[in-house]
Amino acid sequence: MLFATTGFSASYYQIEDSAQQKEAFMRELKVFVDRGNADIQKDRVFITNFFAKAMPDAFRGLNYQNVGYLIALRNKYGVENLFDRDEFFKRIDIVPTSLALAQGALESGWGKSRFAREANNLFGHWTYSGVGLMPQNRAFGKTHMIRVFSSIQKSVNAYMLNLNSHEAYEAFRVKRLKAHLENKKYTGMEAAKTMINYSELKTEYIKMIREMIEQNNLQIYDQ
Repeated sequence: MLFATTGFSASYYQIEDSAQQKEAFMRELKVFVDRGNADIQKDRVFITNFFAKAMPDAFRGLNYQNVGYLIALRNKYGVENLFDRDEFFKRIDIVPTSLALAQGALESGWGKSRFAREANNLFGHWTYSGVGLMPQNRAFGKTHMIRVFSSIQKSVNAYMLNLNSHEAYEAFRVKRLKAHLENKKYTGMEAAKTMINYSELKTEYIKMIREMIEQNNLQIYDQ
């Protein structure tokens, strides 16, 4: 199923100068990344306030509405123990902007790939639901499809949730938490080192992300 609005703005695809188009891509994608991180921050504020009040009271007299929302967050982020504060804080945190921009550019061919233009899929998400775009070069015996999103924002949100919940990115979350505990900035260059499982290219993919960040001066977005 395709949607009426897919890909970036029409004006973006009309830009002929490569450098200008790259700048426009980063500018447009950053808006979606900022929104996604803002939503994560709201969830983080909630768990901060929840545990700050609940733990001194030994979890007595809890507000049922707040517990309901905590359950929803547990399910969303894949937290096993409902009252595991540390796991909530490890998983509910922002994704470095430079990392998201670099991976978005790599995975979508600067927003010009078929998956980006027809499915709003910027980060190469697969699905096994049977609904999606058929990969043109899918190997024999494979059953995955390319997931279709109703908007680029939903593609960005799914990417962020993937990093914050999937077991493949546990190292990403552990190192991010460690950086916070040491009062250090968790940058895209550091986070890229944990993306070994994001692509079949493994270490070569890590190199590609880091080069994308460096060559396009994306570090400025992590300041």
